[in-house]
Amino acid sequence: MANPVLESENEKSQGEKTDAGQSAGPRALQKAGARFLKGISYLSGDMAVFGKWMEKQFFLLQLLDWVLRGAAQVMFVNNPLSGLIIFGGLILQNYWWALNGFVGTLFATISALILQQNRGAIAAGLYGYNGILVGLLMAVFSNAGNWYWWLLLSNVFMSMMCPVVSSALASINSRWDLPVFTLPFNILVCLHMVATGHYNNHFPQVLIQPRSELPNITWADIDIAKLFTSVPVGIGQVYGCDNPWTGGIFIISLFISSPITCAHAILGSAVGMVSGLALAAPFGDIYFGLWGYNCVLACIAIGGMFYALTWQVHLLAITCAFFCAYLGSAIANIMSTFGLPACTWPFCLSALTFLLITTETKKIFKLPLAKVTYPEKNLCWFWKLKKQEKMEKEEEEREKEDKLKSTEEEVLARDICDFNSHHTDWGYSSSNSDGDSLVDWASTVDATLLYDPKEPRTFYSARWNSATNPDLAFAL
Repeated sequence: MANPVLESENEKSQGEKTDAGQSAGPRALQKAGARFLKGISYLSGDMAVFGKWMEKQFFLLQLLDWVLRGAAQVMFVNNPLSGLIIFGGLILQNYWWALNGFVGTLFATISALILQQNRGAIAAGLYGYNGILVGLLMAVFSNAGNWYWWLLLSNVFMSMMCPVVSSALASINSRWDLPVFTLPFNILVCLHMVATGHYNNHFPQVLIQPRSELPNITWADIDIAKLFTSVPVGIGQVYGCDNPWTGGIFIISLFISSPITCAHAILGSAVGMVSGLALAAPFGDIYFGLWGYNCVLACIAIGGMFYALTWQVHLLAITCAFFCAYLGSAIANIMSTFGLPACTWPFCLSALTFLLITTETKKIFKLPLAKVTYPEKNLCWFWKLKKQEKMEKEEEEREKEDKLKSTEEEVLARDICDFNSHHTDWGYSSSNSDGDSLVDWASTVDATLLYDPKEPRTFYSARWNSATNPDLAFAL
């Protein structure tokens, strides 16, 4: 015969093992998920762990890291892996352009080191991104063709001027806690093109002329496939590239660092394309991405980079992108009369305008420039700040309640005592001068006598065999 006690113990132990096995499954998945997210964090965002490790490496390796971060910072991305992928996209577009972009980033960074600019800003690539744009666009707008080696001389000089102009502009913009964006690139490239021009023996530029006739636009001739490919092309045109595959590579580089940045880049390019159609722009300009690249930068800047991302800020970013598209058309028409491209002037002016707006809503919160990193981390910092403010507010309310409670107790302790004053208001048959004074005082301070004639009297005199109310309570 089986022992019932042993059977029950066996069933209990088997049940415990089953429960442990069931609970171990979710825990293992949680640990695996945590390890996966930790691994992703080493490559995404600003790769802070890699940056700290790089601080201990030899100088040339650090310099390479700064150059790669500078290449990505054009898109507000502080990630060397994204920068490496971006250079891969540039090589796919044009070897000569990629070389000029690398030279521009390198010498802009070296110039910042010579000028002893902030080392943290240099390490984040903040002195390199204008250099890569200068190098790239000088090659793009050069009419001398590829592999014109003399162009590298002017590239090196203009790139080394980027930290000078950036530092000067930062001393002005810092008064309003604003970034310099790509203003140094705009200034230096326009300076180079005005100083040389189309008819120049050493550094000829492409001929840019204003539109002189009505564009032949027939809606039946629109190419839907090219219209859709204009979105990645618009992102590629941030670096002056018109290859849709290069734009797709840039999208991947953005997604690795920040999915929010990637989404707003695609959205900004789409807004530029729609704006071009709305303003009856030539289809070739839209397909070429010329309507998208400024909107890309504007949408990224407002959509979570310099504002904490909320749905209100998301709508603000879209609005800024539309405004940038219209402003871009106006600036392009004006600049073309001087033989100059629009560059990123529309982005700079529109983004700075939207960063200077004031509002009473707390849903649109401009981040301090020193706290700006990437949208996901900016949002975490914003939530932490709001949580801290909420806790401080609750603490202040508790302190006010405690103070009010202690004040009420003090008032009660002060106004409940043996006044030894006679007055008919509290049950005496007659009033004396002290009682009249007490009534006048209560009337002056708006105090209420807490007295009920039905309640027992507070003092009994055995000598006079009478009960009276010398002990009184007043409420303020």
